[in-house]
This record gives sequence, C-alpha cells and structure tokens, in this order.
Amino acid sequence: MTSRNLTTGPVWRALAAVSAPMTFGIFAVLSVGLVDAYFLGQLGNAPLAAVGFIYPVTTALTSLAIGLSAGANAAISQSLGKEEEGDTPQRLSLHATVIGFALSIVVAMVFVSSAGTLFGWMGASDAPLKEAKSYVPFWSLSFPFLVLMMILNAAFRAHGDGSTSSIIMILAAVVNIALTPLFIFGWGPVAGLGTEGAAVATAIGRGIACGIAIWWAWRSGVLTLCSSIFDGLAGSVRDIFSVGLPAAFSNAINPAGMALVTAAVATLGDAAVAGFGAATRVQSVAVVVLLALSAGIGPVVGQNWGADEQGRARRAVGLSWMICVVYGVVLGVILALFAEPVAGLFAEGEARDFAAGYLRVVGWSLFGYGIVITTNAAMNARSKAVWSMGLSLGRIFLVYVPVAWAGAVLFGYNGILAAAVAANVLAVSAAWYCAASTGLTPQFRARDKAVPQAAKG
Repeated sequence: MTSRNLTTGPVWRALAAVSAPMTFGIFAVLSVGLVDAYFLGQLGNAPLAAVGFIYPVTTALTSLAIGLSAGANAAISQSLGKEEEGDTPQRLSLHATVIGFALSIVVAMVFVSSAGTLFGWMGASDAPLKEAKSYVPFWSLSFPFLVLMMILNAAFRAHGDGSTSSIIMILAAVVNIALTPLFIFGWGPVAGLGTEGAAVATAIGRGIACGIAIWWAWRSGVLTLCSSIFDGLAGSVRDIFSVGLPAAFSNAINPAGMALVTAAVATLGDAAVAGFGAATRVQSVAVVVLLALSAGIGPVVGQNWGADEQGRARRAVGLSWMICVVYGVVLGVILALFAEPVAGLFAEGEARDFAAGYLRVVGWSLFGYGIVITTNAAMNARSKAVWSMGLSLGRIFLVYVPVAWAGAVLFGYNGILAAAVAANVLAVSAAWYCAASTGLTPQFRARDKAVPQAAKG
C-alpha cells in the first residue's frame, strides 16, 4: 500500500485528507443510533427508554475498540513518520488485530452475563429493563466484528487513507439501517423482534463490513503475514497498550459518566430518560464533524511527531481548535432554532419536550466538547494517552456527574442541562493546559515557537 505523506505541504490539507472522508463514515455509523431510536420510538416509551440505558453502556464498551485503534494508530503512524525499514507497520497492524480480537471476545462474554444487573443499577424500571436485556446478546455477538473493523480502519488512517476507512464504516451502516425496520417490525416470513431486532441488524452489518475490511487490508498490504509473525510481539504489545489502555479508559469515561448522569435523569421519570436519550443520540450526529476531526488529527500528529516535525503537529492542533469554535457556533444556532422539530422526530409528548430542552441549551457548548476530543486524539498520537485520560476523567467526574446529580436534586431537568454545559465549557482551559504540558500547545500562526526539550521527550 502507498502511504500518504502527512509531513509535507499545508497542514490544513493533511488534516482534511483524513478528516473529510471520515465525516461521511462517522455520520453513517452514528445515523444507526438515530434510526434505532426512530423506529423503536414507534413501539412506545419503554423501548425508547431502553435505548437511553443501552447507549451509554455499549458506548463505554466500544471504548475498548477505540482505545486499541488509538494505540495502533499512534504506533503505526509514528513508525511511518520515522520511515523505519522493513515490515514494522504491517507487523504492528497484525499484532493489534490479534490482540483486539482476543480481548473483544472476553468483554462480550462479560457483558452478556452482567447486563441485567448493570441496567438495574442504572435505575431501569421493569419494562425498559426487559427491552434492554433483549438487545444485549446479538449486540455482544457483533462486538468482535466491531473491534476488528475499528483497528483496521485505524491502520488505514495511519497510512493517510481516510477514504477506505470511511467506505467500510458507511457499508456497515447502510446494511444495518436497511435491515433495522425489517427485524424490528417483521415482514413476510421474518418475524418482528422489536428491540432485539435492532441488535440483529447491527450484528449483520458489522459482520459484513468486518469481512470486507480484513480482505481489503490483506489485499492492500496493510495486513500481511510477516516473515516471522511473533518477532517484536512484546514491543508491539507495549507500544499499542501504552496508548491503547489509557485511551480506552479515557474514551470509556464519557459514556460511563453518561450512564451515571442517565441514572440521575431516571429519578425524574421514564419520559425524562427517553427524551434525554433521544437528545444525546441527536447530539452524537450533530458533532460528526468534530468526531471526524478527532479521527483525522491523530495520523497528522503521529506522522509529524515521528518525523521530528513538532511545529506542524502544533499547528494542526491550533487549526482543529479554530474549526471546533466556528462549527460549534453554527451548530448552536441551528439546534436553538430547530430543537422542537428535530426532537419531534424521535420522541413524543413529554419526552419530546425534554429532548428539545437539551438540544436548545447544550448545543451552544458543544464547541468545548470538540476541543476536548481533538486534543485527546492529538495527545494519544503523541503517545501521551495518560494526559488525555486525565482530561476526560476531570471533565466527567469532577464536573459533569457531581453537578448533574446536585442539579437534578435542586433544579430538576434544568440542573442536568447546566451540568452538561459546565462540563463542556470548563474543559477548554484544562485542554489547553494538557496540550501545553505535552508539547502540543495549539499554534494559530504558520511560524513555529521554540519548545523546551522536556516537552519534546
């Protein structure tokens, strides 16, 4: 495979080369959640409330795949930037896929056995709990496919190829979305499975896309049987896990915090949970540009850091921050103006009012969330994943969760919204501190500034 060199030319072009195609891929994947919410919402509040409990938990588990893909991206992109001889990038890709597949099976088995207890702890009442439990077995079956697909997509992006990664994600989403109404409502010989049917569609979509990702990675040379498969395995494990484990924990922090916030929302009733869950699904699609930016900045920072082009890495961080602010303002305006009709697509009655309130208020703060996730991705690519973990940990457990619980008790649903805004906005200053401490101080000008040697190490 011919790798795209991200260490030369305008920084914006390098960032756009990976981020732009990822916008479509991430949008397609996140659209699955909206489609699930739309169709399950037609079955009543219980299935829709079940989505509110399912989403933060499955997102937290998906953090394992995100973490391992971040570790693979950092190791592979830095190897490419250093222009190491031999088959080191391919070896790293192979080791990452084997490690990811083994861990994903273990995680899936644990989730199947503990889901009922977990949803009960989150405050799910009888009807939503029954719906949520029916979703788990097939989702767990699809989890190893998801992990393999995400690790291989990270390998494609590390080579500067965002298009292939995007196409695979779109394929998984298209198959999933096409099958979702069929398995939820049934048609002809296919029986309607309700909430369980949404998970069946997900498993089929991920399985097909995973198979194609493996085939293409093999065909393009990203994944090969190296001359000696086990050579450098210990080093690969160290390089991947040094970023992958804290990155997985970092990515798990947000949905884990969301699960705790959902528990606070549950004290306000099932309608509040349904509305909150619908709004967070809409939010996940609304920030797709910011998520694509975080996917694109990793390879840019990784390759440039490996090539000793730290100034370009810092300019990429500065450019990503500017994009987050501009896009965040536009997004806030749109959500404020169209909160009611958008919420009405996924919820009805009181649940719709809760969803609209969230979008109208929290939408103005999403620029801060974008800055956090792009800074985290840059630090992961810089092999400073512990810093990104600390940033996520502070945002969620020092601000979001405690303020949400206190706000729910004192001010009801408005207290939940205030907590979300505070978590997003206050995290910006923390992101600046973390970036500066890891040698990635955002630069908004073409000229580089001198960086102390300690920051480069």
